[in-house]
Amino acid sequence: MMTLDDLTRLALRHAGTGPDCVVPGLRVRTLTAPSEPVSGIEEPAFALILQGRKRTTVGGHTFDYGPGDCLIVSLAMPAVGQVIQASAEEPYVGIALTLRPADIGGLLLEAGAGVADGDAAAMAVHAASPQLLDALGRLVSLLDQPDDVRILRPLLEREILWRLLCGPHGPLLREVGMVDSRSSRIGRAIRWLQQHYAEPVSTQQLETVSGMSASTLFRHFKEITSLSPLQYQKQIRLHEARARLAASSRDVAAVAYQVGYESPSQFTREYTRMFGRPPREDLRRGREQAA
Repeated sequence: MMTLDDLTRLALRHAGTGPDCVVPGLRVRTLTAPSEPVSGIEEPAFALILQGRKRTTVGGHTFDYGPGDCLIVSLAMPAVGQVIQASAEEPYVGIALTLRPADIGGLLLEAGAGVADGDAAAMAVHAASPQLLDALGRLVSLLDQPDDVRILRPLLEREILWRLLCGPHGPLLREVGMVDSRSSRIGRAIRWLQQHYAEPVSTQQLETVSGMSASTLFRHFKEITSLSPLQYQKQIRLHEARARLAASSRDVAAVAYQVGYESPSQFTREYTRMFGRPPREDLRRGREQAA
């Protein structure tokens, strides 16, 4: 059975492997020094830390996790991530696998009532079991065996999903795979907010896409994401603004208007509160990097 050390050595050989590698959806990341906080949208995925430590803040909650810890993200969530422990002698090593609701749903149909119900959340951390580590090791090993990927990848991914469904946060994944679950309905509302982040929040539209009344939607949205729909939209706007500032020569006011703010001063206050520095500083950094 593959251990954490075995998996770490295997992953280090494939450092920098992205989502377009021979094993679709698998990513291997290494860093030799702690990183700056990086903001972005965490898509549904499963991640495992093999070496080093990372900190992720989402919805007002901060998760610190290290070797052997799994992170599960069930919905697209604005987050700030930072590698907090890494060195040239002992680099940070992490692997991630994209989660597809259809695959989870198909497995649940076969499992029937074999997975217990429970509370759902958008993100959770727990320790990986030896069986999960072994299955992940065999999946990563396919990077050395590209001819086996087409046949073995679906089988190994099913085993990984099953190990996760039977683990401490199985109910979270169960919610992802069930079409009419709370998480699936909130996910539809989230996709609408992502597509219309620059527009005023439409309660009526959110009711329509989620199939929930406004009161039920707002209650479950808060329970699962720790944010209200309005707070979620604000974070989407600010993450989008930060990406635009890093890649654009436009001024701060122009970016503020593009992402839906009517007041540049309000945008600056909320941006600074969220990211710890004013937008003008990120704009300056982006221009320096471009130069």
